[in-house]
Amino acid sequence: MADTDVQLQPKKKGLTRRQKRKLSRGIQYTVFVAAVIAFAVAADWDRLQNQFAQADIAEQMFPDIITLALKNTVLYTLSGFAFGLVLGMVIALMRLSSVGPYRWFAGVYIEIFRGLPALLIFIFIGVAVPLAFPGTEIPGGTYGKVALALGLVAAAYMAETIRAGIQAVPKGQMEAARSLGFSPARAMVSIIIPQAFRIILPPLTNELVLLFKDSSLVLFLGVTLEERELSKYGRDLASTTANSTPILVAGLCYLLVTIPLGFVVRRMEAKAQEAVK
Repeated sequence: MADTDVQLQPKKKGLTRRQKRKLSRGIQYTVFVAAVIAFAVAADWDRLQNQFAQADIAEQMFPDIITLALKNTVLYTLSGFAFGLVLGMVIALMRLSSVGPYRWFAGVYIEIFRGLPALLIFIFIGVAVPLAFPGTEIPGGTYGKVALALGLVAAAYMAETIRAGIQAVPKGQMEAARSLGFSPARAMVSIIIPQAFRIILPPLTNELVLLFKDSSLVLFLGVTLEERELSKYGRDLASTTANSTPILVAGLCYLLVTIPLGFVVRRMEAKAQEAVK
């Protein structure tokens, strides 16, 4: 009889896996909201507004921050990206070459310029090059120096991205091109590389975003008032006004470009995944 009573007793049921997930998410949301509220209550918003959000100072920055600083930043970025893309393509093809010295040179280049901070590259271009080659001027002035410095850094990353893209193209594409009478070089240029670029377009666009931010290092090359980019422009005006509002406005201008680019990258990645499926 006792055994029957034990069997008739309902079994105690714990939380299901789905209920545990819901409980876990609820706890996380609660902690996050509590942290945000605590930060909002603890912060001294009046002091922050006085230091970072002075409307009259922000108004003084327009339109120069757009027509001068943002324009220069975009030009520096595009010139560096263009040079880096061309050099990166050359380095990638050298890395894939059957000629040993080409592969060794490309490997050494990639390791050096991926390992060195971009700041040191800018200092090298601005200081070491004039000392090593007295009287030699880099074409394009400051724009040429920035394109060279940014391009040297970007090429090391782009080369590996391009190499991976080329190797991701099925080998049958090259074999099919050769069977149609294409030379290896022509097949690479006409068949393989276009397909590779469709694969690597999202990471290349992401590299453009990184270069846009790295353009702030141009100040180490020494620039005139007309050659200032966003960071330099914001710091100079912040020193003049003894207020940090220009730095905040400069940061918002960066976001004005990087957020849409980030959205484009995510859309391209989503389309690439749909194409694979």
